[in-house]
Amino acid sequence: MIITRRFIFGKLALLARIRAPYISTTSKFVIKVECFIIQDMRVQALHGWEVSTARAKEIQLSLARRVVIESEVINPRLVAGIDISAPDAQGIARGAVVILRYPELSIVEVELAQGKLTLPYIPGLLSFRETPLILAACEKLINVPDFILIDGQGIAHPRRLGLASHVGLFLDLPTIGCAKSILCGQHQPVGEDAGSHTELLDNEELIGAALRTKAGVRPIYVSVGHRIDLASALQLVMKCCHGYRLPEPTRLAHLAAGGMLTSEPSWQGKLFD
Repeated sequence: MIITRRFIFGKLALLARIRAPYISTTSKFVIKVECFIIQDMRVQALHGWEVSTARAKEIQLSLARRVVIESEVINPRLVAGIDISAPDAQGIARGAVVILRYPELSIVEVELAQGKLTLPYIPGLLSFRETPLILAACEKLINVPDFILIDGQGIAHPRRLGLASHVGLFLDLPTIGCAKSILCGQHQPVGEDAGSHTELLDNEELIGAALRTKAGVRPIYVSVGHRIDLASALQLVMKCCHGYRLPEPTRLAHLAAGGMLTSEPSWQGKLFD
């Protein structure tokens, strides 16, 4: 067992790195202890970021062929949400990743990375603008999520490589795109009940789904990011919805990126208080 010291939310946390399954022990002598398997968050070296628009599009087409559209999520215990703030007047933005216990959706860890967005916004190339800051936040993680919801497109993209797919390949983890608007494709009307969905098609190719997460609100657009299939993605997204239009992981990541998330990780508070 390796003990790691780290300050989280202003508290010194002693984190045990163990090669063992989840442990939960209670007795009249032992307070409940919860340990997660802690791995290192590894970022793959896929390409550099200082590239021309033409080269960026070539990279997208090449990486799109590496996206896995089969589910590799088995008995998930941790889910992450990822979002990035709009840049301020100086071009500074904040990338956020929030780790939640699944399916309870209580906060486990929050990590942020702040920096200047050096690339301009170019439609279809958003991931080249935002991914570096997102990866910087992910590299700080102590816990490795079993799957990730990302505020952006997966394969529902003209070159089938949106932000969720791009980040998924860099992290080599299951990712799901949860976008608030359509980048490409069309769909039929969505039923009014929560959980209703309809296929999102681009030239008759299935690229995602329009999903009604709550009655009376506009649908979101779910697509495969990496290492997941669409049916599993829809099921997981709905299980992550707690009464809002946005799934809880991306909703909290949005708040964290905007500096508005004040909740502390629940399991760390119980373990170390």
